[in-house]
Amino acid sequence: MSTAATLPPLALYIHVPWCVRKCPYCDFNSHAAGAELPEAAYIDALLADFASELPAAQGRSISSVFIGGGTPSLLSAAAYQRLFSELREQIAFSADCEITLEANPGTFEQDKFAAYRALGINRLSLGIQSFAPEQLKALGRIHGRGEALNAASAARQAGFDNFNLDLMHGLPGQDLDAALADLAQAIDLKPTHLSWYQLTIEPNTEYWSKPPRLPEDETLWAIQEHGQALLAQHGFAQYEVSAYAQQGREARHNLNYWQFGDFIGIGAGAHGKLSHIDSAGHWQIERRWKTRTPKDYLNPEKAFCAGSESISSADLPFDFMMNALRLHAGVPSELYHARTGQPLSTLKPALTDLRRRGLLVEDEARLCATPQGQMFLNDLLQQFLAD
Repeated sequence: MSTAATLPPLALYIHVPWCVRKCPYCDFNSHAAGAELPEAAYIDALLADFASELPAAQGRSISSVFIGGGTPSLLSAAAYQRLFSELREQIAFSADCEITLEANPGTFEQDKFAAYRALGINRLSLGIQSFAPEQLKALGRIHGRGEALNAASAARQAGFDNFNLDLMHGLPGQDLDAALADLAQAIDLKPTHLSWYQLTIEPNTEYWSKPPRLPEDETLWAIQEHGQALLAQHGFAQYEVSAYAQQGREARHNLNYWQFGDFIGIGAGAHGKLSHIDSAGHWQIERRWKTRTPKDYLNPEKAFCAGSESISSADLPFDFMMNALRLHAGVPSELYHARTGQPLSTLKPALTDLRRRGLLVEDEARLCATPQGQMFLNDLLQQFLAD
């Protein structure tokens, strides 16, 4: 069997680091855009960055692409046309490659949707966050309710039959009725996928230094419980901690992350995870990350890669399980060896104990947390930490 066939599937993550302005809750690597983006220079850098990563592909094709940020929809369709045209000269894309672009729902971005679809981007992820004007203002969003409502229709008219809506709950001052009204409105727009998750206050954000008043735990629990029931009622199955999809519309790119696949990361602040098998059959799995600031990333005198580290054999169980057990259906047990090169038998004592305690399902063919295990996932994962 060839190395390419033995290695995990390979995806591509592309980071666009600019936003019109920084939202107060956001801890992603994003920077306020100036009057004019260095679009052509950034595409040049992305292509050079990918060329430097190409040996790690080891003959594999790209199975999925995710363009995240920042606000990737700030870049023109012409920029993406050039990017993908030249990427395809370097590497093959699978025939059914899922290509997702994150977009703001503003009118400026909606005008580009048809052009994005025409060049081969086949999935949108729209950053709605809320439909309530007061919440949009509190969250620092630059679009209004009307634009949020129009975005799904604009995506569909542009030819996107597969799109995600990003929606948060547990927002400042939000009660149960308001959270469910937001969710019901999102469902009415008939997306194929919903990312529905609770707002958390992260370090190095404006909300961290000036925390807003968030709902009490009792309200947060009620929102979660009633919201999940509403989603299930409308055919959205929860397949991951904060991901819900219509049948067959799970995000393939994110599934690759959670199933411990490989991915090349290009762009300012992008991360990647890559596997290598040497001639003796020994595995090495490495994480890499790129320089964060656009200024440094565009500086030809600086390296794209800011650092890398190999995942030790002792740390692999935790790394694998931290991803795989986020999935409500878990993964086939055989995937552990297929994605790490390690025999599953080394984990037998921990797996036996967790099944005895009711935290993993009683099925040796699957690695899957029980509903109780999902509730105490962090505690469950402690069993796989290196001594």
